[in-house]
Amino acid sequence: MNHSGEEQNLNELRKIRHDKLKKLKESGKDPFVIERVEVSHYSHDVKENFEQLEDDSVLIAGRIMTRREHGKATFINLQDKEGQVQVYVRKDRIGDESYEDFQHYDIGDIIEIKGIVFKTKRGEISVKADRVRLLSKSLQILPEKWHGLKDTDIRYRQRYVDLIVNPEVKNVFKIRSNTIKAIREYLDKRDYLEVETPILDTLAGGANAKPFITHHNTLGIDMYLRIATELHLKRLVVGGFDRVYEIGRIFRNEGMSVKHNPEFTSVELYQAYADYKDIMELTENLVAYVVEKALGTTKVTYQGTEIDFKPPWKRMTMEDSCKEYAQVDFSDIKTDEEARNFGKKLGLEITKDMSKGHIISEVFETYVEKHLIQPIFITNHPVEVSPLAKRNPENPSMTNRFEAFVNTWEIANAFSELNDPVDQRQRFMEQVKEKETGNEEAHPLDEDFLNALEIGLPPTGGMGLGIDRLVMLMTDSPSIRDVILFPTMKPLDTAIKE
Repeated sequence: MNHSGEEQNLNELRKIRHDKLKKLKESGKDPFVIERVEVSHYSHDVKENFEQLEDDSVLIAGRIMTRREHGKATFINLQDKEGQVQVYVRKDRIGDESYEDFQHYDIGDIIEIKGIVFKTKRGEISVKADRVRLLSKSLQILPEKWHGLKDTDIRYRQRYVDLIVNPEVKNVFKIRSNTIKAIREYLDKRDYLEVETPILDTLAGGANAKPFITHHNTLGIDMYLRIATELHLKRLVVGGFDRVYEIGRIFRNEGMSVKHNPEFTSVELYQAYADYKDIMELTENLVAYVVEKALGTTKVTYQGTEIDFKPPWKRMTMEDSCKEYAQVDFSDIKTDEEARNFGKKLGLEITKDMSKGHIISEVFETYVEKHLIQPIFITNHPVEVSPLAKRNPENPSMTNRFEAFVNTWEIANAFSELNDPVDQRQRFMEQVKEKETGNEEAHPLDEDFLNALEIGLPPTGGMGLGIDRLVMLMTDSPSIRDVILFPTMKPLDTAIKE
């Protein structure tokens, strides 16, 4: 393909459009001075209610997507927020001058049509134009309809074009919107209070993740974009809000992949006087409710595999999952040194600071996660990788925690919240040691949060759910970028320099 010739051709077409706009303005027909339109109907209304609207006058507005000339008449397809409808424009109906202006309208232009609803001889529901008015001149060239916009890089960078030429993409974001509405609906009905907590903070806590750092000029200090909403929400439970949740953006300065974007959306919720088992039941019922509400069924097909979110979901401890899927029985391994040696035999990257709990987590991530397709709760995580979760009284090396996995992905993380301030301080100090040995994701020491725990946090269950990954599963989207309207992208000038 001759890209330079193609670009030259596009430049010439763009110049023609600029010239058309210039002439319109010179003749007093500048479309950009028009401020509002009294739209009476949308394309879906016209088609669905044809019997009631036939021979009635309607006023519609939208973007020209196709045009076909037939002598002194033209057929165009007009696209609005609900779809497309055919419009029939005749010279003898709208007048010579208007029809002459209309001949200079291009695909992509936004226009207003006032006309009569009718059916063509071929039986297509259409609008016969009595008046055509240009509302906005498109100076760029839309991708050809028969080729579409397939380049994913351009689709993500120019989502506004993607939504125009690939209208089915709109449905993904409607499902996303309905998912968030359903989450709110489910939690609001159960007396949860939706709250907002800081995005900018002096500490980035609540998860093991690398934060984005920014600088506050007035205070003269570095600040962090939040990596979780957890610690502020638990402060609110201390303050007497027994059921709280927040839906919001989370920021983690980590790798990018088909299932990772540096900013993503989660819902975190906390319930006083509940444990992780209560939250487990809430989680499976919440997700099933949301999926059914948005799709009309609890079953989805993701990349050819059927997944059923109907409760109850399977439950399995992390050690049992290692035994079943990796044939590793950690009950036979008694010391940290034995665990490290075993990890080396498996080919894992092992350091001298790693304990048995770290090795269990590594084996799970390497050998088990890839088998977890249907919704499942993995419980009883090692305390070393769960700095904010309560210990299991029967096995203090483990915590009362679960992660929900679907399609090999973790979609939710939850636990009985650690409310012992002495134990929490000790775990924070262990995290500080990890940070000093080079672990950039280790949790910082948060004195104010410890103070809140010393005031008194009741027994509490909490959970965080990744909304983007759930929407990926619900919409059969292969990449997280397909479900985020404007995903993080490398700037084009940076890409060119490299």
